Amino acid sequence: MKYQQKLFASILAVTATIASGYLMAAEKSDHPGTSGSEVRYMGAPTMASDVDMTLHPNGPKITPEEWASSTKTYFERCAGCHGVLRKGATGKPLTPDVTQPKGTDYLKAMIAFGTPGGMPNWGSSGDMTDAQIDAMARYLQHTPSQPPEFGMKEMKASWKLVVAPKDRPKKQQGDFDIANVFSVTLRDSGQVALIDGDSKKIISIVDTGYAVHISRPSSTGRYMFVIGRDAKINMIDMYMKVPKTVAEIKIGSEARSVETSKYHGFEDKYAIAGSYWPPQFTIMDGETLEPLKIVSTRGYTVDTQEYHPEPRVAAIVASHEYPEFIVNVKETGKILLVNYKNINALQVTELEAARFLHDGGWDASKRYFMTAANKSNKVAVVDSKDREIEALVDVTEIPHPGRGANLNTKEYGPVWVTSALGSDEITLIGTDPENHKQHAWKVPKVLKGQGGGSLFVKTHPKSKNLWVDAPLNPDTKISQSIAVFNADDLDAGYEVLPIAEWSGVADQGPARVVQPEYNKAGDEVWFSVWNGADAESAIVVVDDKTRKLKAVIKDKRLITPTGKFNVTNTKDDIY
Repeated sequence: MKYQQKLFASILAVTATIASGYLMAAEKSDHPGTSGSEVRYMGAPTMASDVDMTLHPNGPKITPEEWASSTKTYFERCAGCHGVLRKGATGKPLTPDVTQPKGTDYLKAMIAFGTPGGMPNWGSSGDMTDAQIDAMARYLQHTPSQPPEFGMKEMKASWKLVVAPKDRPKKQQGDFDIANVFSVTLRDSGQVALIDGDSKKIISIVDTGYAVHISRPSSTGRYMFVIGRDAKINMIDMYMKVPKTVAEIKIGSEARSVETSKYHGFEDKYAIAGSYWPPQFTIMDGETLEPLKIVSTRGYTVDTQEYHPEPRVAAIVASHEYPEFIVNVKETGKILLVNYKNINALQVTELEAARFLHDGGWDASKRYFMTAANKSNKVAVVDSKDREIEALVDVTEIPHPGRGANLNTKEYGPVWVTSALGSDEITLIGTDPENHKQHAWKVPKVLKGQGGGSLFVKTHPKSKNLWVDAPLNPDTKISQSIAVFNADDLDAGYEVLPIAEWSGVADQGPARVVQPEYNKAGDEVWFSVWNGADAESAIVVVDDKTRKLKAVIKDKRLITPTGKFNVTNTKDDIY
């Protein structure tokens, strides 16, 4: 604490914008509003063992040991926002031309205490020691290290066909309903838990890459594909009595997205994954994960037409209109339509949207892909049938929809919904150009939620509820609860449900409530109560109709549960 007290005056001097006001409102946020270990939700580990020291002649002294440690810390905690090459994205650039004029003391203060604009307080939170902060402040004043490329040779070396297709079960062996299984990310243990949605029991715990970002069932539901932020993909066979990995591969150093082909005649034929580093996507065999084609995404930005060396692949979805994958390229602001009909003569159509593309999902018709360009504060609408950008819709600061939510409102017709990291606004966008043309691709209504720091919104075609989380809000009363709106009476505001309190683990740690997910029937909503790795976590199940507690799932193996993906809702794009 002496270190923090010593720097307190310094932090006030170098961050004049820091006031005592609300975290999201003090200044425009260049980071999601997080503190300490919360940013790990968006950070990502990158294997840094092969990275060489790239000292800048004007940089401060740093030892090889400090360099190696700082490189690892940066890739694990900072690269997700600032970029592997430190050129900035959601977070600001941290290249020597920016950091050297600030100086070591300034950087130490910022790292230790953060800012109300969203810079995490790594020191005062206890996530970094004084020595680590000092080394990181000096490390950032040197030339960024570039991790090694990762091509076909490296992918094939990592590829493991654990069980060949001919040796796998011909029919399901387990007595659970595959269509109602939840794949739950166990973030800090490097695993997923497959949970039976009917019995609420764990079917299997599968070792995976670190901090699985998403799980995607194949179009038939036979396989579950999960990708860690360390770019490792596991292909899990759901037909087995105890589902386990039948193939795995590493497609880079850092990644977020995986998807499988869904178009008629191509079901389960291909899998695709996009990486943050190297900036590229890889098409694989859908039964074995054998890598077949690598495509780089390096190129020029849509606005300034500047070359970008690190345009990372964010969300990927499978088109229902053509044999195509729709690929978001984050930094360039381009959306790629990748036609896989003949991967030896791959056709890639480039659509210009806006920087910085992140996540999104389908409207209710499954024709329009709605995706957030979060730092541009826009939602891009892709018409997958006409294969064009239908609209760019202005929304609130740093939209973060997950897959979004589809409501059928009385006044505006069908709408797609996104919440935001940077404000308490929940934005409705009209999606019916045929019957509600006056509202199509416009914002007819904005709701006020509990606060910023929301990651996911959720509803279901059989429900009248709209659920909104806020796990990254600094107020624990907000981050530990859920807001729920009535779609038939949006003006009535929201009801707050104390999910973390219901779980019984709120007094053991941060207990953030994250990602509502429906069961197959659409009558239950599951919430992760995400606690620290050494504390008890839980999953809370709520009756959708009554909004009452239905069940609490606890198990010592449920370590830091975050994302949950129901097989039916995920493979059929129901949200």
